[in-house]
Amino acid sequence: MIGSGARKREQKAAQGEFNRNKTRMEGADTSNLYKNQENVYEDLTVNTKEANFIAEQQNQGMANTMDSLQGAAGGSGIAALAQSLANQQSTNAQGAAVSIGQQEAGNQAAGRQMAGQIQTNKIQGAYDSRAAEKDKVDTMFGMSQQRLASANEAQADATKAIVGGVAGVVKGGMSMIPGGTFV
Repeated sequence: MIGSGARKREQKAAQGEFNRNKTRMEGADTSNLYKNQENVYEDLTVNTKEANFIAEQQNQGMANTMDSLQGAAGGSGIAALAQSLANQQSTNAQGAAVSIGQQEAGNQAAGRQMAGQIQTNKIQGAYDSRAAEKDKVDTMFGMSQQRLASANEAQADATKAIVGGVAGVVKGGMSMIPGGTFV
């Protein structure tokens, strides 16, 4: 019975500390950090300014060439020259289309790569979140078990001490009675 007040104060302080730590553990953020990622490459556009500029320059160059050669080549020569320039323009347009196609292919590849990375991150994030939740639950369960074991042990020790004290008093009292025995 001696020291029961101190044990109760210690038990109350330990319970308060346990409650604070339990609240902190329960409030730990274990959310998936990768959950709301976006594919930053999905809205890429193709830059057609270069192709448009080249086409304009070529058209202007062909017009200038036709103007300067019109008098020298005559009517039939102009038709041949026009056909030659049209063929050159077609080749140049194909080159511009190839440039745009290369940009589009690069954008699509980057978009697919980022989509794959986002999917991988979401899966890893979900796994990490679940692992963190499991660690939290395991820790809290372990703390609860230790606390319960300590409380039970303290209760058993106190009961054993009281029973032992009462038995000692009875035994001492019996020995004082003439012919008294203790079984």
